[in-house]
Amino acid sequence: MRRIKGRGLAGLPLGAVLLLCACSPSKDARNAGEAALPGNDVAASNFANRMSGQPEPPPPAQPFEQKEKTDLLEFAYGYPAQAAQIPALAEKFGNALKVGKADALKMAREDQKAASASGYPFRAHALDVHWTVAADTPRFLALQSESYVYTGGAHGMTGYDALLWDKARKRETAVTALMTSPAAFAAAIHDRFCDALDKARAEKRGEPVKRSDDDDFTKCIDPMQQVLVPTSKDGKLIDGVTVVVGPYSAGPYAEGSYEIALPVDGAMRKAIRTEYQDAFAAAE
Repeated sequence: MRRIKGRGLAGLPLGAVLLLCACSPSKDARNAGEAALPGNDVAASNFANRMSGQPEPPPPAQPFEQKEKTDLLEFAYGYPAQAAQIPALAEKFGNALKVGKADALKMAREDQKAASASGYPFRAHALDVHWTVAADTPRFLALQSESYVYTGGAHGMTGYDALLWDKARKRETAVTALMTSPAAFAAAIHDRFCDALDKARAEKRGEPVKRSDDDDFTKCIDPMQQVLVPTSKDGKLIDGVTVVVGPYSAGPYAEGSYEIALPVDGAMRKAIRTEYQDAFAAAE
């Protein structure tokens, strides 16, 4: 019988050689085995996708940040990776960036022209908007923004906003849409909010607050007219709502803003519509 020549196989019958070849793992099979080792879940998934002809998943989204400083305007805009990975939100923020920057530049140019004509020095304007994550649960992504605008006056102004993304329905929704009614929610949080606001005022002022409806800076304000931000500590359920109060709304400018955190309690949870209650923590 003829012998097969070759290193390591010389002297073996042809049938034995074929059997050895059939039993030897292919390169792809070896790769699959290596990918299946503990800790290689991602590699195994990518290998399976390649074998099935499916494209590899895109890289994770990154936080967005744009900064620019000129003689006219100091500009900054940013939002977190959780928002960047949702196309609708990335588009929304991208449009807001373009419009906000264009409007700020237009105002700065007009102010610079007016200052030059009047013989006054021009002070560069500023616009800074940053979104941060307040809650990222299986059901909701809640974002809070803080913005700063300066147009050449004695001081700038700080503002706040909130955005709620419903992951289940893949759309933006209003915080008030989660409530049985704004009036019911207001009644559920009113007393707790007023007491917590007075406590925060007292800490800033160094003395107890004597509440008076005749004084804008001691009376309780309407929490529903402020920015309501759902929050989560553990990333599983919404466990609180923070009422963000901007400058001048509850005290003089020097006091700045107030953030009054209200944990979920029985009254608040009852004021949430039934279809959303599973996304909220049980009453503390």
